[in-house]
Amino acid sequence: MKHAVIEKNTALLAVLIALVISVGGLVEIIPLALSSETTQPAPGVEPYTALQLEGRDVYLREGCYNCHSQMIRPLRGETERYGHYSLAGEAVYDHPFQFGSKRTGPDLARVGGRYSDDWQRRHLVNPRDLVPESNMPGFPWLETAIVDPTLTQRKMKALRTVGVPYTEEQIAGAPAEVQDRTEMDALIAYLQVLGIASKQWQ
Repeated sequence: MKHAVIEKNTALLAVLIALVISVGGLVEIIPLALSSETTQPAPGVEPYTALQLEGRDVYLREGCYNCHSQMIRPLRGETERYGHYSLAGEAVYDHPFQFGSKRTGPDLARVGGRYSDDWQRRHLVNPRDLVPESNMPGFPWLETAIVDPTLTQRKMKALRTVGVPYTEEQIAGAPAEVQDRTEMDALIAYLQVLGIASKQWQ
């Protein structure tokens, strides 16, 4: 009888649905928000340097996340291919995080240090020079595009407001770190740091 009353009263049904969804959401979100495993950096994880941060922005701008995820699932097939499964604490300084689910190309969560800088450069200019079956586009213009050092400090200050612990010294030294560096240099610096911290626990 009570069930029939709820079904016939649209407003009451809407309120009860919203209440159930709210409680369910809070039950899932609150424990994660209070867990140090999801809110504190994993061992060895540091904020991106100025050059790595600029490289991450190039990665986002060029849409690399459309084909490459950065999240290894805790499944045998994944860990055997890519390494230790991803931890939430590895992404605490990523705003936004790059977990993703699309894998036209391989997962990049552990790509740091796997290849040399020269390999990365050649691969980014023309992937088929190194991987003949690759369908990844080339990014040769990154070799001549220069990073704009006037924006780096503003980016770091903005990230500091959301919890990335950049010091005044790091922010002050940012323009000098990226001065006269190409976007290719920056992107390679970003790729070479991905998953490096995980080597401590693999």
